[in-house]
Amino acid sequence: MNDAALYLFPVGLSDTLPDNVLPQHNLELLREMRYLVVENIRTARRFLKSVDKSIDVNAIEFTELSEHTDVGDIPDMLAPLSHGESVGLLSEAGCPAVADPGSDLVAAAQQRGYKVVPLVGPSSILLSLMGSGFNGQSFAFMGYLPIDESARVRRLKDMQRRVVAERQTQIFIETPYRNNKLIAELVSRLPGDMLLCVASDITGPSQSIVTMPLNKWAKAKYDYNKIPTIFLLYS
Repeated sequence: MNDAALYLFPVGLSDTLPDNVLPQHNLELLREMRYLVVENIRTARRFLKSVDKSIDVNAIEFTELSEHTDVGDIPDMLAPLSHGESVGLLSEAGCPAVADPGSDLVAAAQQRGYKVVPLVGPSSILLSLMGSGFNGQSFAFMGYLPIDESARVRRLKDMQRRVVAERQTQIFIETPYRNNKLIAELVSRLPGDMLLCVASDITGPSQSIVTMPLNKWAKAKYDYNKIPTIFLLYS
């Protein structure tokens, strides 16, 4: 193993200045990167310009890694490491490799003995948990709920069971245009005294983190349509 490393660069969660949510050390490292693995090249280039307009994005070799990438192509993305050159991994938002296809690249780096350096940055999972008032000792991130109705109901009931039996906070997300519909669904399917935290536009200008029992959500006025939002259940 050489001194080169796979650096995991968090990206802001909202339309805010990188200086507001990312350490200066991250930004300095980004300026030095010549090889970046990203989920979307266009948005990655835009992010780099927001970090520093002087960054020559045309001098950077970008490789896309998304949910559609063939796993057989992933090891080749680490080729610069074998020549002593560091590689950076950028998420679309938040922390790379957490609910993110970049985890496959990290796994490949670990298997080959390369140095992996995760960097400090915003995580919607942790920030929403911090602001919820829920159990931070035991929690689970469930990702997206199933689309199939019967599977969806089973998942909700399983989360309810874990909250009650294990005192485990349940964290999950939804496609932003379905946020309001999801809250209504939770109100109709789960006990009214169960607590729901809705954390929206985290770190952004319209950030809102609200915890209430579902019976209060049933009467509340809200509109989270098309806003990045994360949901937490507890009791």
